[in-house]
Amino acid sequence: MIRKIVPLGFDSFGVRSMATFVETDDLKILIDPGVSLAPLRYGLEPHPLEWQRLDETWNFIKEYADESDVLVVTHYHYDHHDPDYPELYSGKTVFIKHPTQNINRSQKDRAAYFLEAIKGLPRSLEIADGKSFQLGETLLRFSKAVCHGTNPRLGYVTETCIKSDNEKFLHTSDVEGPSLEDQIAFILEEKPNVLFVDGPMTYMLGYRYSFKSLEISNANLIRAIRETNLHTLVVDHHFLRDLNYKMRIKPVYEEAQRHDVKVVTAAEFSGRKIEMLEALRKELYVKYGEKEFKVKKRPLREE
Repeated sequence: MIRKIVPLGFDSFGVRSMATFVETDDLKILIDPGVSLAPLRYGLEPHPLEWQRLDETWNFIKEYADESDVLVVTHYHYDHHDPDYPELYSGKTVFIKHPTQNINRSQKDRAAYFLEAIKGLPRSLEIADGKSFQLGETLLRFSKAVCHGTNPRLGYVTETCIKSDNEKFLHTSDVEGPSLEDQIAFILEEKPNVLFVDGPMTYMLGYRYSFKSLEISNANLIRAIRETNLHTLVVDHHFLRDLNYKMRIKPVYEEAQRHDVKVVTAAEFSGRKIEMLEALRKELYVKYGEKEFKVKKRPLREE
């Protein structure tokens, strides 16, 4: 059975991440051990409270990585992996997005750097795309590479499904929706009980994310509610950069209520307060300023 699902870092926690720990009867798995902040939002650098949360979250992720048997890297954006901490992968079974196929130039370069950094450290290293792996009583299945978002401009990601006994957990990584057919197809095929999805990127609605993509995303999430075995749908990451997120997927909430499916953020799933620090960055500077905070800042890289 699936004993634990622990969100470690998500945008509803105040950081950019989808780091998630899953424990079955015989395996401990950490998906996407990385965390970052937006270098700029509203023309502002991260507030000191965001830097504090980044450090707290990264320490949390490292603790769980240390006790994990398996680490999964769904793609090579820096909020999903950190090549500067190769020791995380020492002695682990590591599953990665294919480093040279179905990948854009930026992620291909990052993948090469990452693989060189961890060379010789993992117990085993496997390319995940489209494959299944039986580890004891736990089955890991990975989707084929699907677009990061609504087109291949930002590259591709792999979705991850973990099955133990008759329970299934599915983590979409950065699908920004899902608004493409192959993104939702893996979900409909696997029929998870718990689904962690990177919801529509509505904080860029109308210029980098279209109203049509939002409409399709809502329709696809409704399909997931109707056609799978969901009891819990967690919608977070890019989606929780929009203070008006609830109104954006109102039809999904309504359909979920009819099917007795719980729709929550990762923070709510964890029983903690929603803290959309990036989306509230302007308010943080007004309310708290920054001079009284003593935080260690470091260079931030674009996702």
